[in-house]
Amino acid sequence: MKILAIESSCDDTSVSVVENGFVKSNIISSQHFHSKYGGIIPELASRAHLEYIFEVLSESLNKSQTQISDIDAIAVTTEPGLIGSLLVGSNFGKGLAIKYNKPVIPINHIEGHIFSGSLQDSTVQFPYITLVVSGGHTALFYVKSFISYKLLGATVDDAAGEAFDKIASMLGLPYPGGPHIDKLAKEGDSKKYQFPRSMLNDENLNFSFSGLKTSVRYFLEKEFPEKNFQNSIPDIAASVQQAIIDVLVKKSIDAALVNNVKSIIIAGGVSANSELRVQMASKACQFNIKVIAPDMQYCVDNAAMVGFLAEKKLVSTDINKFNNLSFKVNASALRATRTKRKRN
Repeated sequence: MKILAIESSCDDTSVSVVENGFVKSNIISSQHFHSKYGGIIPELASRAHLEYIFEVLSESLNKSQTQISDIDAIAVTTEPGLIGSLLVGSNFGKGLAIKYNKPVIPINHIEGHIFSGSLQDSTVQFPYITLVVSGGHTALFYVKSFISYKLLGATVDDAAGEAFDKIASMLGLPYPGGPHIDKLAKEGDSKKYQFPRSMLNDENLNFSFSGLKTSVRYFLEKEFPEKNFQNSIPDIAASVQQAIIDVLVKKSIDAALVNNVKSIIIAGGVSANSELRVQMASKACQFNIKVIAPDMQYCVDNAAMVGFLAEKKLVSTDINKFNNLSFKVNASALRATRTKRKRN
């Protein structure tokens, strides 16, 4: 079985060819120009997808030595994400489906991340816990199979990646800020400053990072009123990073222990954070829990995870179900309902 997958949920245009669980190509075109604006401009993102998607498709087909006529089905990301970006990829996929008479499998972007651990390591066994942590989402899932999973907890406000980016902006660092904080934190003292670990000791598995952003803003205004914090940036970066990692690691380990699973997958853009990977693996090892972090190309938004999951869905579902092209895209991000919680 051979799947052509298209991912365009945000600012990465990606096309992949996946055959029998093996990634034959995974081309990603990233829109780096957003860095000069300090964040993603949705209208510009969708225009860039339009400009590059055919080129990315051609490169992916060439690399995999595949003709579209060889494809069994087309997979497209339909939710969540930027509405314009989603429409470009979805409509492009539908157009190919009509021209070449192929079924189209709509895929939830978050589901793609959930199963990226299985894409990375085919030996990982169900059930497992997946932490999806990115600029738009932070959530924990109990994963039973390729067609069954349960949401255990999610952020009630900002995602971890958003906190990294916004705090990096306060420090005058380029967008996206997460990688810059990760790099600078290696030179700093993570115990130098104490920032809040919101919801760390709550009984539920939800997250909250908006308070951390506010705390850092007030800290900078109080301690560095003249904004002369350049020499302290490594220590601030390390302290902020540790505050976020402490919450992500504890909640993930708690989820694994409560559900009696022996594997944790960390996925999404923030899963590329080097210290998160080290500390998650170290803590999980104490409980004989295996941690799987995908290769960097599978951490970012990519079509390989979309094609991988689409293939699994196609195996377990009547292919005629995917001949209907009336499906729509949905921009809604995953958020938990805020409940009364303890003060840390």
